[in-house]
Amino acid sequence: MTTELDRLRARVAVLEAERARGPRHRARSLVAVLLVVVGCLLAPLGVVAAWAADTVGDTDRYVRTVAPLASHPDIQDAVADRVTTAVMGHLDLTTLLSGAAPAERPLLEKALGALGGSLEDAVRAFVHDKARAVAASDAFARIWKDANRRVHSTVEKALTGSGGGAVRLDDGAVTLDVGPVVDQVKQRLVDDGMTVAAKIPELHTSITLVRNDDLDSYRKYFRLLQLAGAWLPLVALVLVAAGVLLAKRRRRALVTGALGVAAATALLGIALRIARALYLDALPAGVSQPAAAAVYDALTRFLSTTVRMVVAVGVVVALGAWLTGPGRRAGLVRRLWTSGIGAVRATADGAGLRTGPVGPFVRRYRSWIGRLLVAAALLAYLLWSHPTGWVVVGLALALLFALAVVEFLAADEDPGPRPGLTRTA
Repeated sequence: MTTELDRLRARVAVLEAERARGPRHRARSLVAVLLVVVGCLLAPLGVVAAWAADTVGDTDRYVRTVAPLASHPDIQDAVADRVTTAVMGHLDLTTLLSGAAPAERPLLEKALGALGGSLEDAVRAFVHDKARAVAASDAFARIWKDANRRVHSTVEKALTGSGGGAVRLDDGAVTLDVGPVVDQVKQRLVDDGMTVAAKIPELHTSITLVRNDDLDSYRKYFRLLQLAGAWLPLVALVLVAAGVLLAKRRRRALVTGALGVAAATALLGIALRIARALYLDALPAGVSQPAAAAVYDALTRFLSTTVRMVVAVGVVVALGAWLTGPGRRAGLVRRLWTSGIGAVRATADGAGLRTGPVGPFVRRYRSWIGRLLVAAALLAYLLWSHPTGWVVVGLALALLFALAVVEFLAADEDPGPRPGLTRTA
């Protein structure tokens, strides 16, 4: 009776102590929730900030980002169309044939006559073919790459507050001067018999890379994100980690935080697709939509890649935390995993495969080997230059395979019947 009474008193004391700590625990849980929520909300902003600092702020990476655009058919078509329009505005069609040298006139008449149609249409098609050939040449690729390298700082200024030079901000548009392409087209026209093209003055025509009427109002926010690029992603990570550490149920908080970061970043990816459609629909008639779409996709490629990478990391972390937890479904998955590897090991034992001294060693240090494998996967991710979502998935699958090998080696061997002993019915 006395023992039962003491037990009841102890239980009452525990309940009173928990009741006394209740307000403090609720406040701690509330702070943990707030930290996780704020960290999740900052995660997509951190992704944008990292893109602003990395792609726009780094010259080499910017050049690597836009260099492939020189071989993009839509960019080449836009350049050819713009150059053709500029050249045609300075060609006098009435004196074109009469101004040609007698020796060159048959060549020119043959080139224009093969195109058919009116003289103006024939000349336009002829000029466009030369402009398209220049835009598809290696020379244009070098012009494009070198120009973007030289004017990278101007692009950055255009997006963050000022412009000038070959790339300039004019009424919400970032434009690139393609005057060197006009010079090459003029030379090709002269070489093909259209000597009157040599009289075309030096032209500075341009194509629009980015256009947005609200670009001026967005620049200050872009600049803030660019300045925050080095620390904003880290702040988001620290806030989520602090919330997990403060939470009473840390594993559940980790799963929730990881999925929250993944979901918030996935919304950013959806917003990028919606913004792309709205941006293209708002372009004026004179801007090539295919070329603008190519520029948009190139400039946001690293951003989209980072979005997919963060989503993959969030899902992998959440799955890892859930699978290692005490939940009934997680335990079922672990038992299926263990039984599957055990079946493979039993088959290997039946085939005469033995691990020798490796098996006992792995069994003894299984937990430490598992921790080292997880640490190695994390280190590979941290040292990987600009990891993608597929890199994260690949590292996760490689880790699972390595853990499966450890489990296989650590499984107890079936000794089988001992020598000298026979089984009786």
